[in-house]
Amino acid sequence: MKLPGGMNLQQMMKQAQQMQEQMAKEMSALRVDATAGGGIVKAEMNGNKEVLSITIDQEAAGDIEMLQDLIVAAINECGRKVDETVQNKLGSALGGMNIPGLM
Repeated sequence: MKLPGGMNLQQMMKQAQQMQEQMAKEMSALRVDATAGGGIVKAEMNGNKEVLSITIDQEAAGDIEMLQDLIVAAINECGRKVDETVQNKLGSALGGMNIPGLM
């Protein structure tokens, strides 16, 4: 099916699928890390928002409540970094087009 401007719908769909597959590969390969408490806790996450590792400074082991808060903060910061990276990559892939509600 030809669209206005001579674009073929099947070609567009194939191109969109290829872009989606490429983005999925990039997200799996993406690694972000964040620290909390001045480096007491470090979290690493991939682009699919899977936590890959948590590193905790041994000196923090005495205050469990603080440690729990720092772990949550580090993981949340990783998630924000993933979202920011995905938005930047999508913006580049879409030629700078911003689609509200996409992320």
